[in-house]
Amino acid sequence: MPIYALGDSIPSIHPDAFVHPEAVVIGDVQIGSESSIWPGAVLRGDYGTVIVGERTSIQDGAVIHAVADYPTVIGSDCVVGHIAHLEGCVVHDRCLIGSGSIVLHEVVVESGATVGAGAVVRNRTHVPANSLVVGVPGQIRPDASSPDAIVANAAMYVQNAHRYKKDLRRL
Repeated sequence: MPIYALGDSIPSIHPDAFVHPEAVVIGDVQIGSESSIWPGAVLRGDYGTVIVGERTSIQDGAVIHAVADYPTVIGSDCVVGHIAHLEGCVVHDRCLIGSGSIVLHEVVVESGATVGAGAVVRNRTHVPANSLVVGVPGQIRPDASSPDAIVANAAMYVQNAHRYKKDLRRL
């Protein structure tokens, strides 16, 4: 599994987390309990810190990066969709970051919010709790997210990660 130290920066991965053998984790990265990092995902903590909370799923091909002044923090019970890109932003608990979306520097996504598939959330945008962001550039629709559905989705990936830890084998 490609997990790399970079100088003195060594990833901290909770023993109950699942990191797929073809995901890449480099440097100053913290991954919480029962979180899952899926194939092709890259979490690169070379210029800054990347923090992933508990029970959070980072899907296939996602890129999570940080910059010196802005760590990337993803809370607990979140789902980050396939091929999403997050950099220098803060995503609070119980959020969904849709497939192919981009969340940039100094963005704050409050608890229960959804960034829709393909949306681009520009620098310094504040996404209120339970809002939905759609489009390019992202437009905010208040109270249009479903935090309960997000938590259920995150729980499904916790179970899938348990299955992978137990049953995944290379042929």
